[in-house]
Amino acid sequence: MNRFKLSLLALVATLSVSTMGASIDHIQNYSAEYGGNPAQQGAINMGSTVYFNPAGLMRLENGTYVVGGVQYAFGDQNMSSDGRDFSTNLSSPIPNFALYKKTDDGAYFWTMGGVAGGAELGYKDSIPLNVSGIDFNNFLSTAEIKGSNMYAQTTLGKAFNLTNKWSASFAVRGVYGKRTLKAKAHVDKDVTVNDLIGTNLPSFLNPSIFKEGDASIDSEREAFGFGGQFGLNYAPNDRLNIGFRYDTKVKLKFKTKSDINDNTYGTAVDFGSIKIPSIGISDALLGLYPVYKDGEKIRRDLPAIAALGASYKVTDQWTTFVGGNYYFNEAATMDRVGKTSVDYKNGWEISVGSEYWFTNQIAWLVGFNYADTGAPDKSFAATEYALNSTMLGTGVKYKPNETTEWTVAFNHYIYDTRTINDIKYEKEISSIGVNFVKKF
Repeated sequence: MNRFKLSLLALVATLSVSTMGASIDHIQNYSAEYGGNPAQQGAINMGSTVYFNPAGLMRLENGTYVVGGVQYAFGDQNMSSDGRDFSTNLSSPIPNFALYKKTDDGAYFWTMGGVAGGAELGYKDSIPLNVSGIDFNNFLSTAEIKGSNMYAQTTLGKAFNLTNKWSASFAVRGVYGKRTLKAKAHVDKDVTVNDLIGTNLPSFLNPSIFKEGDASIDSEREAFGFGGQFGLNYAPNDRLNIGFRYDTKVKLKFKTKSDINDNTYGTAVDFGSIKIPSIGISDALLGLYPVYKDGEKIRRDLPAIAALGASYKVTDQWTTFVGGNYYFNEAATMDRVGKTSVDYKNGWEISVGSEYWFTNQIAWLVGFNYADTGAPDKSFAATEYALNSTMLGTGVKYKPNETTEWTVAFNHYIYDTRTINDIKYEKEISSIGVNFVKKF
């Protein structure tokens, strides 16, 4: 009985796959320039340093800078089981904005944009529901699931010089998270014990587990939390720059508001010592996935990040980059699907990149990133799975004058494929972005 409830419950599991990035929820697409060169941790530039290496702002010219842009992510996610594919398209804009002022005495900065989560996903033709050789999709005429998992951040801080080579930064960050779920399914006939296990029990031993009918859920989970950010930058000479940033864990307690309608309740049976209660799909949902119960409060933190990188000017026209991020998933409290606790390992990623200026106005960007999420097999559910990935990116910078800069970039993520419990998990995601910087 529990395995049956669990299989049907997958119809309304949260769609919490992050659009891009190495962490379970985190993304790193803070600016379009990241798409062309993801090794931004030690970079010094007008458009991305404020996001990735804020202590490095002290290496820029004095002035007030306005940064704005948007990235558009697109692709698909696919699961396959027993020769049947379950796919959904992905489409999502990721905006970014920053304002900062640099003087000899320090730099004040403010950023806004996405920090975690991903696009809205919709499965119109159900998801894999094979348990112990039984395909529960055979009992459903329709099953549609749509959900989203999106987080926005705003960061306010200051950078300042420690010496002529060292600078530092500190900031406070606010994070707002919203996770939504809409799902509906139709059971096209009464489902009995005989239907499930292929037996021929007499009628008094063959109750209807679920009745013909419809079930739906409209659920919204919201949370707000604060964290800190600390940075260091070391510039030993005019060619080498090393940047470090630490984003603290953000504690998030999500509160759920849910509207559930269900007329699939089966027949209650009382055999004295054996009792089978009347149940519906919503009972399975609330019993095994308490995060969707109206008024429930459950933690799902954003893990801390340590970022370290360097940039080196090989020539006056050519700069190379290297960087990495480390995600402290093990120290974060994150809710899980089902009753079984799943312990993530810490995640990490490494990037390399290059920027070459053909003229004073046009530069070419290229970059590479490899990410290990730290997600074990037990964490994979039909609509939540974090795959390791390789990212390839390229882009162009255009600087018409000394105070204006445009960046256009494209990247593509190549995800590893994993097969767990006879379900094959796949993803393919790309993004294109544009960024604008104006200095006053």
